Amino acid sequence: MQSNSQGYNVNIETVRYPGNGGSTDGFLAHPKDGQPHPGVILVQEWWGIDAHIKDLVQHLADEGYVVLAPDLYHGKVVTEPDEAQKGAMELNKDEAVTEIGQAISYLSGRDDVEPKALGMAGFCMGGMLTWRSAQRYNDRLACIVPFYGGGYNPSAEDMAKITVPILAIFGENDPSIPKSTRDNIEQLIEQQEKDDSKVIVYPHAGHAFMNPDHGMGNADAAADAWAELIAFFKQHLG
Repeated sequence: MQSNSQGYNVNIETVRYPGNGGSTDGFLAHPKDGQPHPGVILVQEWWGIDAHIKDLVQHLADEGYVVLAPDLYHGKVVTEPDEAQKGAMELNKDEAVTEIGQAISYLSGRDDVEPKALGMAGFCMGGMLTWRSAQRYNDRLACIVPFYGGGYNPSAEDMAKITVPILAIFGENDPSIPKSTRDNIEQLIEQQEKDDSKVIVYPHAGHAFMNPDHGMGNADAAADAWAELIAFFKQHLG
């Protein structure tokens, strides 16, 4: 992965849009060519909109997408695991999903976003919120890519609400997501004949293996997972 703000042919900005009972902010990047592109919502980890998330947003925009990371912590960024865990626990998940819906409305309403059905990817806490958002906003999304979304173990009814293609990515050595949860998700995808969806489990990776900043990164798994994400978005978004 490239380092933050280096080598990307994109424009970045902090945008403000209606939400959270007033207005809310997000970090946005888009190609510099001035042409319309598919839109993607990228949902943060429990650290906030930190350098890693900004890097992912820009990296994805450089692939030809208009990418928005809604700021669910409203300006707060944490660096210590205890702070991050506290922030994730204090976050009202239903309100966060509502805020993600407001971000979807803003991004799909931009003149430079086409088509209007968006892709969504999320990491860690954001992976769980991606799953939950897809249940609520299924008709406004084109596909989802939840990465190691802990705390989400769907029922058949939950999975049935998600009719868009799914690429679910996990690390096998992730103590926060039991193998039984991964197996349940894979079995539900198979049972419901979601032929355009799949689960990938990286055998030598753990939790948050995409993030190189907190000691859990796995460069090989991250590179392969990123290539899978891009191929998936190219197939379902363009």
